[in-house]
Amino acid sequence: SAWRRTVPQLPAAGRYASLVAAAACGDGTRLIAHAYVRYLGDLSGGQILELLPQQEPFRFVDEILEVDDDHIVARYTFRPDADFYRGHFPGNPITPGVLMIEAMAQTGVVALGIYLVARQRGVDEVRRVLTVFTDVTAEFAGVVRPGDTVTISARKVFFRRMKLRAEVEMRKGDGSLVATATVAGMGIEGAA
Repeated sequence: SAWRRTVPQLPAAGRYASLVAAAACGDGTRLIAHAYVRYLGDLSGGQILELLPQQEPFRFVDEILEVDDDHIVARYTFRPDADFYRGHFPGNPITPGVLMIEAMAQTGVVALGIYLVARQRGVDEVRRVLTVFTDVTAEFAGVVRPGDTVTISARKVFFRRMKLRAEVEMRKGDGSLVATATVAGMGIEGAA
């Protein structure tokens, strides 16, 4: 149908849709009920960004490249005109490590958490949950300068009782590793 030509589809979703279509054996009524249930639980990268509570100038996720039950990959470009570069450090600006951690947490805890809550409880529940960052262990291996684009990859360690822990890495466009972290957070129901 027309929507398949206009809506970008993740590779995993395409494989899944093919399996569902094959199982339906051409019977559209089987697909309608299944597609409705999947729509309520799955989100695209764009839909996740719309639900991400952080906004400019404190959003550190520009796009979500991949997402599934076990991992997420996002990209962000640190804006050269960001105010924090004026003082960190004048004449030789670098991105503060705490903001690199924030970018990793927004991807590995908040964005992945939005996806997982939507899968388990539906999109409406996402709107009722406030995600808070609880702890981090990080190691830095390089610097991020104004204008650098980073790719942030996170893999779920666990998600249970509205608590999420993920292993995250941040790489620059050339593939060089700049940071790794274990980040954790929890969803507080009714606080949003």
